[in-house]
Amino acid sequence: MGLPVVAIVGRPNVGKSSLLNCLTGRRIAIVDATPGVTRDRISTPLPIGTDPERYVELVDTGGYGIEDTDNLTDEITGQIDYAMTAASLILFVVDAREGVTPLDKAVAERLRHADRPVILVANKVDSFNTLTEQGELHALGFGKPMVISATHQLGTDALLEVIAERVGSAAEAEDEPIMKLAIVGKRNVGKSTFINALAGTDRVIVSEIPGTTRDSVDVRFEMDGRALLAIDTAGVRKKSKLADDIEYYSRHRAMRSIRRADVVMLMFDAVEPVGKVEKQLAAYISGLYKPTVFVVNKWDLVPEDVTRDEYGPYLTRILPELSYAPIIFTSADGGDGIGEAIGLAGELFNQARRRVPTSELNIAFEEIVAAHAPRAKLTHKYPKIYYVTQIATAPPTLAVFVNNVDSFEPAFRRYLINQLRLRLPFPEVPIRLIFRPKPARTYDS
Repeated sequence: MGLPVVAIVGRPNVGKSSLLNCLTGRRIAIVDATPGVTRDRISTPLPIGTDPERYVELVDTGGYGIEDTDNLTDEITGQIDYAMTAASLILFVVDAREGVTPLDKAVAERLRHADRPVILVANKVDSFNTLTEQGELHALGFGKPMVISATHQLGTDALLEVIAERVGSAAEAEDEPIMKLAIVGKRNVGKSTFINALAGTDRVIVSEIPGTTRDSVDVRFEMDGRALLAIDTAGVRKKSKLADDIEYYSRHRAMRSIRRADVVMLMFDAVEPVGKVEKQLAAYISGLYKPTVFVVNKWDLVPEDVTRDEYGPYLTRILPELSYAPIIFTSADGGDGIGEAIGLAGELFNQARRRVPTSELNIAFEEIVAAHAPRAKLTHKYPKIYYVTQIATAPPTLAVFVNNVDSFEPAFRRYLINQLRLRLPFPEVPIRLIFRPKPARTYDS
C-alpha cells in the first residue's frame, strides 16, 4: 500500500505551509502573508518515529474558505476534501493568537463529517502569553491542542512523536481490492463509448456532441471474475478555452478522477495529432505517479500507410514523462482492443503493488552503479549509496540512503529509474525514489 497520508488543513493564514516546511526541514511550500497562496495540494514524504525507513506522505492544502481572486475557490475546496478523504491522520491547524474564528468552526464541522483521526495544532505560540488564550480551542471538539510555533520550531518534535503514534494503527488498513480506472482525454475522443463497451450496456450517454459528459460517472463491472470501477470523465479543453462554469467544473472533476484512480487510461484520437490538452494531462498524471495506459482509439480510421510501430515512438517522443507507459490500439465503436486494454490496466495495477526484498534491491543498485557511477561535483562529497529499501507500494517507493543527497544530480536519478525498470518487477509503472542521508548510528549507554 502507499504511504499513510497526513493532511494539514485549516483556514487561510494559520501557518499550514510553514508547518510543512518546518516538519520536513526544507522550504517546499511557499510561505506568504497573503491568504490563498497555496491552492493545490503540496505533498512530500516525511520520516517519522525512530525507524529510519518509516515514512508518511505529508500534504499541505489551501486555506479553507478563501475567496480566491481567480475564481478557484471551489477547486481549492475540492483539493482539501480529497486530501481529507485520503488521509490516515489530519492536522487541524489554528492560530492560537486569534482564538477560534467562524472559519475555524466551519473547518471543525467539516472534519467531524470526514470521520478521520484529528490532531488539533495551535500554531504561532511564540510566547507564554498565548498559552493563556487557548481555553476556547477545546470547544472545537478535538481535545487539548498541541501548541507549536512552526516559525520558531517550538513543539514540533513533540508533534512528530504524536503523529508517529497516531498513524501506527491507521496505516495498517488494507487497500480496496477493486481497481479504480479513470479514462481521460480531450473531448469527443470516444471515452463514453469505451465505457459502454466495458459495461455491456448503455450506462453512459454516448453522443457525437463534444462535451456530453459534464461530470465523472462511476461504472462498476466485472471481467474475468474481477470487480472493476471505471470512471468516465468529461472531455478536457485548454484552460484558455473554458467557455463557461460547466466546462470549468468538468475540468476540475476530470482532475479529481485522476487523483482517485489506481490506473489512468489516457485516450487519444488516432486521426488527430497530440495537442496541448494531452500534454497537460500527461504532466498532471506523471506528477501524481499514476500508472498509465496510452489508449489510441479510432485506430480503424487511420490510413493504411500509418503503422503501430510508427505511432508508438511518436507518442513517447511527444510525452517523454510517460515514456514507460504501455500503448494499446482500440476501436471502441467495434469493441476491438477493449479487453486487452483492461487486461493491461490490471497488470499495471499489480505491478504498482509489488514489493521487492531489500537484498534484491541492493543487488540491483550495485549492478547499476558499477556500470555507471555517479559523478562527483567539485563542491560536494563523492556520491555514495549505502543501502536501499522499499517503503511503500502504489507507486513503488524506494528510500535510498546516501552520504550526501545533493551530490546526486537529476540526470543520474533518471538513469537509476530507467535501469531499475529493466531489473525490477515494475517496468511499466512510475517509480518514486526518495534520497535520504544515512541515519546516524546510535549506541547504548
